[in-house]
Amino acid sequence: MTYKTMKISKALFAFIALAAISCQGTKETAPQVSDNVLLQPWTGPYGGLPAFDRMSLTDLKPALEQGMEANLAEIEAIANNPEAPTFENTIVAMERSGNDLGRVYSYYGIWSSNVSSPEFREIQTEMAPRLSEFNSKITQNEKLFARIKAVYEASRQNPLPADQQRVVDLTYTSFAMNGAELDEASKARYSAINKELSSLHTSFSNNILADEEGYVTYLSADQLSGLPESFVKAAAKAATDRGKEGMYAVTNTRSSMDPFLTYSDERGLREKVWNIYYSRGDNGDEHDNNKLIAEILKLRDERVGLLGFDNYAQWRLQDRMAKTPENAMAMMEAVWPAAIARVAEEVADMQAVADANGDKIKIEPWDYRYYAEKVRKKKYDLDSDEVKQYLQLDKLREAMFFVAGELFNFQFTPLDSGVVPVFHADVKVWEVADKTSGELIGLWYLDPFARQGKRSGAWATTYRSYDSFDGEKTVLASNNSNFIKPAPGEPVLVSWDDAETFFHEFGHALHFLSSNVKYPTLNSGVRDYTEFQSQLLERWLATDEVINNYLVHYKTGAPIPQELVAKIKKAATFNQGFGTTEYLASALMDMYYHTTDPTNLDPDTFERETLEKLKMPKELVMRHRSPHFGHVFSGEGYATAYYGYMWADVLTADAGEAFQEAPGGFYDKDLADKLVKYLFAPRNSMDPAEAYRLFRGRDADIKALMRDRGFPVTDM
Repeated sequence: MTYKTMKISKALFAFIALAAISCQGTKETAPQVSDNVLLQPWTGPYGGLPAFDRMSLTDLKPALEQGMEANLAEIEAIANNPEAPTFENTIVAMERSGNDLGRVYSYYGIWSSNVSSPEFREIQTEMAPRLSEFNSKITQNEKLFARIKAVYEASRQNPLPADQQRVVDLTYTSFAMNGAELDEASKARYSAINKELSSLHTSFSNNILADEEGYVTYLSADQLSGLPESFVKAAAKAATDRGKEGMYAVTNTRSSMDPFLTYSDERGLREKVWNIYYSRGDNGDEHDNNKLIAEILKLRDERVGLLGFDNYAQWRLQDRMAKTPENAMAMMEAVWPAAIARVAEEVADMQAVADANGDKIKIEPWDYRYYAEKVRKKKYDLDSDEVKQYLQLDKLREAMFFVAGELFNFQFTPLDSGVVPVFHADVKVWEVADKTSGELIGLWYLDPFARQGKRSGAWATTYRSYDSFDGEKTVLASNNSNFIKPAPGEPVLVSWDDAETFFHEFGHALHFLSSNVKYPTLNSGVRDYTEFQSQLLERWLATDEVINNYLVHYKTGAPIPQELVAKIKKAATFNQGFGTTEYLASALMDMYYHTTDPTNLDPDTFERETLEKLKMPKELVMRHRSPHFGHVFSGEGYATAYYGYMWADVLTADAGEAFQEAPGGFYDKDLADKLVKYLFAPRNSMDPAEAYRLFRGRDADIKALMRDRGFPVTDM
C-alpha cells in the first residue's frame, strides 16, 4: 500500500510510484464543465463512475495540466484567506480540494499499471517532473503552511475531537517532513531534487517493464518434460498470442517463471529462465538500472540532509510503527539467523534427493524450486500440482466472498457486462452491500490476467475511498493480478502460494470497503502496518470452512480429499527458509542502501558485498534484486519500508493465534467484530499500535512469528 501524506500527495505518490496500493479520498464539489472526459465529474449509478470506456490518451496531458492549475488555484485561495486559520477554513478546505486532478489520477493509474503503452510512457516521462514540481508548490507554500501550523499549535493547547486532531497531526507532520520549514534556498534545492527523482523513478519503472516485455523463452514440444498440463496449455496460448503458433512461451514474469522453475525437468532451460528473470534491469544495455539506483540514493540522501537527518532511513521511519531504522533492523536480525539456518537444512534435503536420483549436480539457485518440490513429495507426500487441481480461481473468489460475508457481513453480487464501464474486457465488477440491511457499500473490480502493458505482480487500489464529512461515499475498490490466461474453456488453476496472494490482495480491498472515517486523509496508511490486514486475511484460506466447500476438483467437482488437506497443513512450514530468506535479504538490502553513505556507491558491488557479509546462502537470491527492486526505486512508497511486510507479519502471526484461541476459531463472531472495529474500519484515524492493543489487549509478540514459521523460539 502506498504511503500518502497530504491530500494531493496521496494521489500523486499512489499513481507515480510502481509498488503501490492506492486509496484515493476525493470529495466531489460542484461539477465543472469540461470537454475533457478525464476531468469530468463521474456520473451514473453508484455515486458516479469513472468513464473507463471513454478514456483517451490524447486527453491525459491536458487533463493533468488543467487539474494542476485548478488545484493550485484552490490552494492559493486557502492560503490567502484573510480570516484567522481554523480547522474548517484551512484543514477541511484542503480535504475538499483537488477533485479534478484526483479524477485524472484514477485514469493515470490505469494507464500506468494496467494498460501501459510506449505512447503513455512518453507522456509519463514528460509529466513526472512537472507533477513533482506541482506537488512542491503545495508543500512549500509558506502561507499555507503558516495556516496549518497555526491550527496545529492551537490544537496543542485546545485539543480537537480525536479524528480532527488526527487529520491535523498527519497534515502538519507531512508538510514538516517535506521541507515546509526550510529556508528559501533549501526549499528550492529540495524541490529540484524531487523533480529529478520523479524522472529517475519513472525511468527505473519503465526499464523493468521493458525487460519483462522484451524477453520471452520459447519452447518446442520436446522441451516440456515435467510441466503440468495447465501450464503447457497457457504457454501455448501465450506463444500463439505472440505469433509463435506451435511453440510454448515462458514469459518474463513471476507467474510464468515460478511454475516453470518448479516443474521443468530441463535444467539448462531452468538456468536460462532464471537468469533472464533475475537479470531484469541488469543487462548492461539501455534498460540497465544500476546507474539510476546510484543517482536515486545520492539524491535521497542529499534531500534528507537538508532536513538535518543523518540518512534517509532516519527521516522515513520517524512516523512509522518502527520509529527508527535500528528498531526495524533489530526485528529483521532476530529472524535472519534462523532463516538461513533453515535454508541450510532445506538445501541438504534437496541435495540428498538429487544424489539419490543420480543427478550428479550441486544445488544452484535455478534448482531450488525444482528440488524443493521433490522434497515436498518425499517428506510430506505432497504434490503441488495435485493441490492445484483443487485451486480454481473462480472458486477461490467465491471463498473470499464467503469469508467477507462471515467476518464483515458483506455480500457480493456480480454485475452484467456493460452495467459499469471498464478499461479492458477481462475486468469484471461486483456490487458490494451489507448482507443484513442491503445498504450499498461500493463496487469491487477484478482484473485477473497478465497481458502486455500490465505491470507484474498483484496489487489493490481504489478509484474512490469512503469518507463522510460531506455525505457518505460509495467505495470503488479493485484487485489486480497476473494469472496466466487459460485456453478457452479451461479453468485457471493456481498454486497454494498464488491462492494466498489472491486472499492477501482481497484483504486490502476489504480494508478499503470497511473504512469508516470522516475525512479523506484518514484513509492514508502507515507503511509497516498497512500490510497487516491483508496478510492476516491469508489465514482464512486454510480454514476448514473454505477447504471443505470451495476447494473442489476442476474436472470432477469432488471436494479435496481430507488426507490431502492433512498433508497441506502438515507441510505448512515447509520451505520457510527459502521464503523468509529471499524476502529478508531484500528488506535488509533496502535498509542498508538507505543507511550507507551513497557517495561513489556501485549498486552491483554493494549488493554482492553486503550479501556476503550477511552470509547469504548461495543457493538462492534476493526476492527482488536491486536493478528490478521496483518497490524501492520506482518510487518512495516502500523505500526503507520493505521490512514492513515482516513487521506486519509479526502482528499477523500474533493476531492469528488470537483467532486460534477464540471459542469460535477463525469465525468467532466477537473477535471478528473487534477485528473490523479496531483493525479495519479505523484506517489511519488512530495510532496503529493503540489500535492493535485495543484488539489484542497487548502488544504483538515476535515469538508468534517464529512459531508460525516453525523456527526455534528463544528468549528475545
